Order: sequence, then structure tokens, then C-alpha cells
Amino acid sequence: MGDWSGYLTLILQGAWVTVKLTLMGSALALVVAFIAGLGRISGHAALRWLATGYIEFFRGTSIFVQLFWIYFVLPMTGLWAPTPMQAGVLALGLNVGAYGAEVVRGAILAVPRDQYEACTAVNLTRFQRMRHIILPQALPLMLPTFGNNAIELLKATSVVSLISLADMTFQAQVVRSQTGNTLLPFVTILLLYFAMSSVISFAIRRYERRVTRGLDGVR
Repeated sequence: MGDWSGYLTLILQGAWVTVKLTLMGSALALVVAFIAGLGRISGHAALRWLATGYIEFFRGTSIFVQLFWIYFVLPMTGLWAPTPMQAGVLALGLNVGAYGAEVVRGAILAVPRDQYEACTAVNLTRFQRMRHIILPQALPLMLPTFGNNAIELLKATSVVSLISLADMTFQAQVVRSQTGNTLLPFVTILLLYFAMSSVISFAIRRYERRVTRGLDGVR
């Protein structure tokens, strides 16, 4: 029993790595999603093409290949040699951010046209229009899908075990190899993934209720 408590500690240490990957990857994905999403609807053709190229590339290629390129190929260029954690965060953030960018674009375009016309009528600048009128109405439309994307990112963190980053999937494999028991370590991480995804879903629902409070009366 004492041995299993030690193995559980090992898996929980991996779970903390998974949590850090999820938080940092989600933060990066959120920033990238807004930059690329706004770029997709920009009035400048160069920005639109750049954003479209990024989105299509990261949605159209495997996250496994993206991770290997960042961790193994990028150092060969001499530009930067990321640590396993940095490579994992970058690959996860850029991959999920590409999907999030389309969510941002779709939500902004879903805001009724008369809201844009009202902004023009009161002489708001483009920044003021987006900051005070459009984004507050588009954000509730984005949140459910953002929550789904965050959960997908959480589940995708297991790919970092391929570059020997000791997340909880990696640690479960270590426990399995040392004990010969497959059931217990993988049931444990299954429950941990479910608990983490439940926390994300709960947080998103709470935030969604907060940002939509009183909004229906405005529309």
C-alpha cells in the first residue's frame, strides 16, 4: 500500500504539470485567437492573408507534427531551443488558438448590423466600437466554444509525453512499467482528466452567467 501511495504522488506531480500546461496553453490560445480572429476581419488585406494562413496551417496539420517541429526542428535553425514545457505550451496554444480564431471571427460577425450603424452614428472610433459595443456582445457567443476548446486543450496535453515531459499521462506510463499494473494508473488519470474538465466547464458556465447578466434586456 505504501508503494501505491508513492506512485499516486508521482501521478499527482504529473497532474500539476498538466494543470500548468493547460493554464499557460489556454492563455496563449486566447491571445492568439483574438489576434488572428480580428486579423481575419481586418480591412488590411495583408493582415487577413497572414491570419488566414496561420489558421489554415495549424488547423490542417497534426499537433503531433507541430510539437515535434517546435521541439526537435526549431533548435536546428539556431533561433531558439525551447524546453519541453515551452514547446508543449507553444504547440498547444498555437494549435487551439487557430480554432479559437474562427470562434472570435464568427461571434463578431454575428453581432447585429444595426449595432455597427449605431456606433457610426455616434462617431465612435474603430477601437471604441470594438471595445465598448461589439466585443461585449460577442463575448457571450464565444464562451461556450472557448470552454470546449479549453477542454480539448486539456486532453491534448497528453501529447507532451512524447517529448518526455512528465505530465500525468507520462507518469502513468512510468507507474505501469514499474508495477506491471495498467488498470490503476490509467483509471486514476482518467478520473483526474474528468475532474479537471469538470472544473473548466463549471468556471466557464459561471463566467457566462456573469457576462450575460442584464444583456438580454439591452438587446
